[in-house]
Amino acid sequence: MLGIAGKGVARGGMNASRIRSQSLLLASKSYSSTAKQMTVRDALNSALDEEMSADPKVFIMGEEVGEYQGAYKITKGLLDKYGPDRVVDTPITEAGFTGIGVGAAYHGLKPVVEFMTFNFSMQAIDHIINSAAKSNYMSAGQLSVPIVFRGPNGAAAGVGAQHSHCYAAWYSSCPGLKVLAPYSSEDARGLLKAAIRDPDPVVFLENELLYGESFPVSAEVLDSSFSLPIGKAKIELEGKDVTITAFSKMVGFALKAAEILAKEGISAEVINLRSIRPLDRSTINASVRKTNRLVTVEEGFPQHGVGAEICASVVEDSFEYLDAPVERISGSDVPTPYAANLERMAFPQIEDIVRAAKRACYRSVPMAATA
Repeated sequence: MLGIAGKGVARGGMNASRIRSQSLLLASKSYSSTAKQMTVRDALNSALDEEMSADPKVFIMGEEVGEYQGAYKITKGLLDKYGPDRVVDTPITEAGFTGIGVGAAYHGLKPVVEFMTFNFSMQAIDHIINSAAKSNYMSAGQLSVPIVFRGPNGAAAGVGAQHSHCYAAWYSSCPGLKVLAPYSSEDARGLLKAAIRDPDPVVFLENELLYGESFPVSAEVLDSSFSLPIGKAKIELEGKDVTITAFSKMVGFALKAAEILAKEGISAEVINLRSIRPLDRSTINASVRKTNRLVTVEEGFPQHGVGAEICASVVEDSFEYLDAPVERISGSDVPTPYAANLERMAFPQIEDIVRAAKRACYRSVPMAATA
């Protein structure tokens, strides 16, 4: 009897010890994934710093990247650490310094060219498209162009039509370029590192309004060897009723819309595209085949947009799985207004995504019922 009791106590003690160990392990995992918060600005800065430290061929150039430490402080501290030969302040001439950057890449260096806004990349588009994007093909693979073009893309707040354009669709239509659009700090660190290490030209589209946003980052993300695969989307939220695709700032809007939809019994799957070219068509189509519905979200213009390409891919590959017409949410087909009230109307809002998802799920209220 005592022996049995003793065994029971021993077994109970072992179980209690195992439970405590498992609890500590789970707590440590939870702690490691949520303990560190990092802004997108710091994620980009740390990625640049680590890649410049690891590879002396990497250098950054652009307007105010050095003495002023970057218009948005992405290059803060890099001039003091690496000197003016690797953190190069340029005149206000995008065509000039972009051409210099492409030439440096031809000769084996790895330039990171910063545009104060991607609207200004229009001054340099000949070098980006004709010199950088096409050279590998035209040289039959003999010439690599390892260059990154990065900076804020799309709308900010109150900066008018000439500083608010989204160029995701423009650049992603061009063979020879890779086009990335990070949302979170994990995206920013992992994708920028991948872009710098890539042997081909990469257009890296950031968002000004996300620079100050903080996101949790794990120990894995903070490791200097960390990078994310180019061409692979991330399922930010799993769902079964409707697929919502988005990139950059619109991922946050999509996640907030999904929260609202969940309260009304609609389970939305949110896909963070991360990579616009190459586009992760397999992840998108697999999701649509599960949910049978699709809503695409972007800030760019509707005609020939990223959402239009996604719609085409789904119609080509998964048409028979669709239970509702595809819903496409985009910016309005007008130059961005300056007035705050008109600017808000010109870009997608959370409620637009919610309404589109409800339409796709046949849950919207008929107009006649609201009259």
